[in-house]
Amino acid sequence: MEKRIVVDPVTRIEGHLRVEVRAGADGRIAEAWSSGTMVRGIEIILRGRDPREAWALAQRICGVCTLVHGIASVRAVENALGWAIPANAQLIRNLMIGAQFVHDHVMHFYHLHALDWVDVVSALKADPKATSALAQSISGYARSSPGYFSDVQKRVKTFVESGQLGIFANGYWGHPAYRLPPEANLMALAHYLDALAWQRDVARLHALFGGKNPHPNFLVGGAASPISAGPGSDGTAATSLNLVSLEEARAIIRTMREFVDQVYLPDTLAIAGYYKDWFARGEGVGNFLTVGDFPSKGIDDAASRLIPAGVILGRDLSHIEPIDLRDPNQVQEFVAHSWYDYSKGRQAGLHPHEGETTLHYDGPKPPYEQLDVEAGYSWLKSPRWRGKVMEVGPLARVAMLYASGHEPTRALAAQALRTLDLPLQALFSTLGRTAARTLETKLIADQMPSWLDALLANIRAGDSGVHNAALWEPSTWPRQARGVGFMEAPRGALCHYVVIEDGRIANYQAVVPSTWNAGPRDAAGQPGPYEAALMDRHELHDPEQPLEILRTIHSFDPCIACAVHVSDANGAPRVQVETRV
Repeated sequence: MEKRIVVDPVTRIEGHLRVEVRAGADGRIAEAWSSGTMVRGIEIILRGRDPREAWALAQRICGVCTLVHGIASVRAVENALGWAIPANAQLIRNLMIGAQFVHDHVMHFYHLHALDWVDVVSALKADPKATSALAQSISGYARSSPGYFSDVQKRVKTFVESGQLGIFANGYWGHPAYRLPPEANLMALAHYLDALAWQRDVARLHALFGGKNPHPNFLVGGAASPISAGPGSDGTAATSLNLVSLEEARAIIRTMREFVDQVYLPDTLAIAGYYKDWFARGEGVGNFLTVGDFPSKGIDDAASRLIPAGVILGRDLSHIEPIDLRDPNQVQEFVAHSWYDYSKGRQAGLHPHEGETTLHYDGPKPPYEQLDVEAGYSWLKSPRWRGKVMEVGPLARVAMLYASGHEPTRALAAQALRTLDLPLQALFSTLGRTAARTLETKLIADQMPSWLDALLANIRAGDSGVHNAALWEPSTWPRQARGVGFMEAPRGALCHYVVIEDGRIANYQAVVPSTWNAGPRDAAGQPGPYEAALMDRHELHDPEQPLEILRTIHSFDPCIACAVHVSDANGAPRVQVETRV
């Protein structure tokens, strides 16, 4: 008998997401639907405002991606006005974006995704001595003694025996799909707790360069933090970047790299080894898109970007299609199955510069049993490249780097696949997506010292400029200008489109990673990446505990807050997790 299974909301993500699937009698998922359950209104809020202040509002789209929308917004205005930024500002942005990647990916793995593979309660059965031996066999991480793992085990036991699992509540503990031995569970759980402490230090890097975290400061035309060539010890440059604060940044980067090398990367490979069948399910689309980032020169200098831009179709790593974000025939957003309307009709696709944010709710009123999937069923739009569905994110970036011949990526991927005894095509999967996130974390963390070295070299050579004020006055701007600010956010390609008229924002549209990945079906009926991935060789062991759904959805690291803001019909937050059959 077929079953309709609802997970609402999907937890351990940023924002609110509803997933519905139709499973056959054999437990296989035949159809899937992804729904963001509240409108995002930031585009409407920004109309009529000074484009130089847009970043401060756009950045509040999300409380996790506290940097990326600010960067995309200032780049959009700079692109519209042809506003170049100094070399130091570009290096500072690279360092801040790199820190966001490393911080975000580690936090996602341990605190949002690892518990799909790690059974917390099983860790109580582990032998701390055996756990220590396991940990030391895969890494030289210092916190690997039997006593350390024994202490962690006692802390978890206290949670369990009290009946208050706290941060470990709402898990499907004991589910037969968990395969790690108790010792591996205890090791991963200990590193979960270590990552909580680690991330506090890493977040300081944003405060050094942007004044605070979350939501660091930015400035159209450059960077917000001035540079002092002095040491800063006399207090005259206490609010500036100086040699002391930059050496502090170096220490933070060293801490970041050590944790990635000694904990995150070994844990990913160790856990993945027990779930190798998950390298053969959960891809779905097979098309990948990147917009590129981490330039050594200006962001518009495509040849200088560490991550190249392009499109890969049908897993074909021998060919990269070029991408033009301004071309109305390439990038379009559809609303045929969204709760929006277009002046040209809901079957039309619009380029974001002509984008519209007009609400058209034609779905059931909450609470409701099922989505009306024949009509609108999401507050997310459906972005497409030349009419094709695209996956964005770590897997897309690793595939693009590999296809472009980036030797460090090829070497790292080959080493990981050799360790797991898997072919290259294994990356196109649920666990391949997770592994790609780990690989790119190491690639970016390893690049960060070179950006800091270049910044220090510029300062020592007498270059302390961080801002280009040439176009600050609106009187120097053209009457109308259009721009696109793009970047590779941790979750994938992010684009902010701005139309400026008479010095004010006439239109603003944000096409975010989770819109690309989590969007609903389009006018042609094509499922989005989440939906397609769930329909790719998935079987549910227990519809009442759909762990398999969570594994694949979490592998994308959903950030639905970037795409929607949510409350129920009465304005109250929705926090009750339900799974219904």
